[in-house]
Amino acid sequence: MENNEMSSKFFLPAAVVLAGLFIAGAVVWNGSHPAAGTAGVPTPGAAPSVNIKDVTTTGDPFIGQLNAPTTIAFWSDFQCPFCKQFEVTTLPQIIQTYVNTGKVKIVFKDFPFLGPNSLVDAEYARAVWALYPSQYFAWRTAFYDQQPQENSLSATANLTWITGVTKSIAGIDAAKVAAAVTANKAAYDAAIQADKAEGQKFGVNATPSFIIGTQLIAGAYPYANFQAAIDSVLPK
Repeated sequence: MENNEMSSKFFLPAAVVLAGLFIAGAVVWNGSHPAAGTAGVPTPGAAPSVNIKDVTTTGDPFIGQLNAPTTIAFWSDFQCPFCKQFEVTTLPQIIQTYVNTGKVKIVFKDFPFLGPNSLVDAEYARAVWALYPSQYFAWRTAFYDQQPQENSLSATANLTWITGVTKSIAGIDAAKVAAAVTANKAAYDAAIQADKAEGQKFGVNATPSFIIGTQLIAGAYPYANFQAAIDSVLPK
């Protein structure tokens, strides 16, 4: 009887601790890798209101017509698997329906948070945009098509890998891109961190995240969710 009572005394506190750790782990995971949900519902802790008109879009890579009537701001981390999911499955449909028809411009903004390679990848993206803007999206597509598992590469291996991606795009000189990263690292890093700080100001705390009109959307949602959000802000 005494043994049973002692076991109960130790079991209950241990169970409470384990439950607490499980819940904490779930919060951390969901904060970094949001699950799909309802389009237009801000994540917990997000800014109470956002407006694409308040987002700085000058200087960031983009696709679509410069004067398209609707702009989408898209924050991403190049190592994020959910960003890949969006880029591979949903983005092509948005491009076909809205970008190629001149209705939407998508501005790509950086939010590196998964590790040092995320910053290096963003620096290379900046260099490609600066030197070869017409090939930027082809480079970005190739990057996500071949994206390694997050934080699976050493710094050296990541440089080798990203150089291979860069060399695979016709018309891009990988050596020039690498030289641009070295020469302009400070400027690129400042622009990257400005993107991240701006996103945090609007309530972005995970990737992928988007501002469409007055909606903050966090997560790799299906195309239908983005379709509804975009259609709601297109000029009538």
